[in-house]
Amino acid sequence: MNINAHTIYKLKDNTRVPSVTTIVGLLDKSKFLVPWANRLGLQGIDSSKYVDALAEVGTLAHQMILDYFKKVETDFSDYSPETRDKAENSFLSFLEWAKGKDIEPLALEIEAVSESLRFGGKFDFYGLVNGIKTLIDFKTGSGIYDEMGIQLSAYRYLLIENNLGDPEQCMIVRIPRDETETFEVKSFETKDNFEIFKRLLEIYYLQRKNG
Repeated sequence: MNINAHTIYKLKDNTRVPSVTTIVGLLDKSKFLVPWANRLGLQGIDSSKYVDALAEVGTLAHQMILDYFKKVETDFSDYSPETRDKAENSFLSFLEWAKGKDIEPLALEIEAVSESLRFGGKFDFYGLVNGIKTLIDFKTGSGIYDEMGIQLSAYRYLLIENNLGDPEQCMIVRIPRDETETFEVKSFETKDNFEIFKRLLEIYYLQRKNG
């Protein structure tokens, strides 16, 4: 099984700061997850094992997409043949979406920190899609949710503060991991979503202050 360690983000003075995913994780996702787990239970499926298996497929498919843009071979050594087969099917759905588009990556998997707001994050893709400056987060999950727009808005802020780019559009590209999921693309506005992110960030630091 492939295990990814969580990235630690630090300011220039070596102060550790939270990640975008940590901040967005303050939102309550149980309203989505509980009904989903209940549906699996009714089908006689162990939701924890199901999640673990799909997570492996999703991790590999995600890496294959980024390796495609980097023009490097993907390392499959940590994955089972079954996981590889499913991830390759996921990757094919991505290629179908990319076909006919002029896609030019400018920055891939860049880690950045905001010194002004004190948070960090790593975004998947910033580049040109048919000539438009675009920020993309590739997701492999059961759906596209509102908090993903909040996450994108924070990545956009990191890009701008660090002079890495200024996206004209921000989107989630969801890659299916099995036949129960569908390919989906959704663009998000970032102004209001970033206001939500800033308030979540305030809550995080208030909680830390109060122990």
